[in-house]
Amino acid sequence: MASSSGNDDDLTIPRAAINKMIKETLPNVRVANDARELVVNCCTEFIHLISSEANEICNKSEKKTISPEHVIQALESLGFGSYISEVKDVLQECKTVALKRRKASSRLENLGIPEEELLRQQQELFAQVSEAMLVLMRLE
Repeated sequence: MASSSGNDDDLTIPRAAINKMIKETLPNVRVANDARELVVNCCTEFIHLISSEANEICNKSEKKTISPEHVIQALESLGFGSYISEVKDVLQECKTVALKRRKASSRLENLGIPEEELLRQQQELFAQVSEAMLVLMRLE
């Protein structure tokens, strides 16, 4: 199914990802290799179709970046409107996870202590532990 160009693999979903999705969705079903390959090709074609349509919608609205709204409009215009509510749910989940990650990464920044000071404190603690270890070793 892949041509000799070598770039076709760059344009498909990794087979490991498809295998994992199949196993999670259908844990008690065996799927033939050619059926797996067909699923990979269908998924790849679906993504190309949606992304091409979203790109056209994006260009028509004179934007340079495809947004989730462009993808949702593409689904609607291509007749996949029944997917939209689930897509919006997944989008909300992604936003929630991203927000949690941002909050977690900004905790250090919110301490108000410069990174250099934190490193100095860390080195001081390491030195104290080293001294304590030396004292313990002498006691033995």
